[in-house]
Amino acid sequence: MGKPTGFIEYLRELPLDRTALERIRDWNEFHLHLDEKKLQDQGARCMDCGIPFCHTGTLISGMASGCPINNLIPEWNDLVFRGLWREALERLHKTNNFPEFTGRVCPAPCEGSCVLGISNPPVTIKNIECSIVDKGWEEGWVVAEPPAVRTGKKVAVVGSGPAGLSAAAQLNRAGHWVTVFERADRVGGLLMYGIPNMKLDKGTVQRRVDLLAKEGVTFLTNTEVGRNYPAEKLLQEFDAVVLCTGATKPRDLPIEGRSLKGIHFAMEFLHANTRSVLDKVAGGSPINALGKDVVVIGGGDTGTDCVGTSMRHGCQSLVQVEILPRPAQERAKDNPWPEWPKVYKMDYGQEEAAAKFGADPRVYLTTATKFEGDETGHVKAVHTVEVTWTKNEKGQFVPQPVAGTEKVRPAQLVLLAMGFLGPEQPLLEQLGVERDPRSNAKAEHNKFATNLKGVFAAGDARRGQSLVVWAFNEGRGAARECDRYLMGRTNLP
Repeated sequence: MGKPTGFIEYLRELPLDRTALERIRDWNEFHLHLDEKKLQDQGARCMDCGIPFCHTGTLISGMASGCPINNLIPEWNDLVFRGLWREALERLHKTNNFPEFTGRVCPAPCEGSCVLGISNPPVTIKNIECSIVDKGWEEGWVVAEPPAVRTGKKVAVVGSGPAGLSAAAQLNRAGHWVTVFERADRVGGLLMYGIPNMKLDKGTVQRRVDLLAKEGVTFLTNTEVGRNYPAEKLLQEFDAVVLCTGATKPRDLPIEGRSLKGIHFAMEFLHANTRSVLDKVAGGSPINALGKDVVVIGGGDTGTDCVGTSMRHGCQSLVQVEILPRPAQERAKDNPWPEWPKVYKMDYGQEEAAAKFGADPRVYLTTATKFEGDETGHVKAVHTVEVTWTKNEKGQFVPQPVAGTEKVRPAQLVLLAMGFLGPEQPLLEQLGVERDPRSNAKAEHNKFATNLKGVFAAGDARRGQSLVVWAFNEGRGAARECDRYLMGRTNLP
């Protein structure tokens, strides 16, 4: 602990963001940077607790408490305070293959369980993490490190999202020949096409992919196992397989008018937009919010990304419909530290909508009941009603409509961001992988082995929709167990 009184002397300080009305004019990342002295002061706020909870990575009340990949947070906070940036980067890379990703898109459960956060604003862990790795790239410290010895074993990783990339990185580090199959035209999965560029610049993703390729990982894009690459061939040509296909089956809203044009799943909208940005398509995305009244149904990060993307298109108005109640301003008594704090906040998309339209675009305790179309078969309005949550005969909370609260909201573009039901099933069916009751690949956590010998599953395909940082946890864990299967032992963490 570099400065025992640091948490008393320094207030929490984050870098400013570009102003909302400025940043909606482009697709560039919106976070600015703190200077090195201020970052050292923020590192000094870390208390080096007797029992630090920031890196525990446990589940409390179904939510992450502490870092799921067990980042050595107090150690690299202290190194930053001392100005030992390269040593801090080495410490960070011990547990995290891609800190430039988590430093940008992770919701930071580490900060929610920071001991200082019991009575003061927590340490700016996420920003310090991002600053360490960004400095590492700037200084040329992040370089390709191919393994010194190859085992001769071949491993296929299906899916190049966060779980797939972390599994590939670790398996390659162990000396295996790794081939990553990706059905899209670019590597990265959710990191490339699911998260908008202003939140995670795609050059940042490609930079790390290029490094993995230099280290010996082979990437096959436009290759969908089970469609244009036979599933049985996968089992024949590789010594082991790790399935990291994600949970990409979206939750639908089968109400009247669902078949109208202009109603899209969130990922369909976000994928098309990022592709248009990267390919510099004239006129922008084919699914465009320009000049339209937009209704986003659903919250979470995906809903926010739909809001932020629609703002950059130049939408005419925007409403975000959430069926749950508005969170409390401060921790409720039934949400104590070190649980993830379920408190009200405005994310970047809502900040932008509020700056342009005057208020938070979210309406709570509200659900859609009907989509109304025009004479051409295109959506023109969304009918909504407020709800209240009551217990049914089984003791489960269910939403009930409140009479007299019906509204008709204009909408020429509706985006469904209500989460995901699990992985797409064709590949799992072709391989004969057992599924759990939620349709995920059945494999025990910390073992990751499916019912098929030599076939492992990790990430959202195994656990269901979750955080990027949990996908890293799973990819690293599956790599460890795959290595153990191939070699009889493992040195992977």
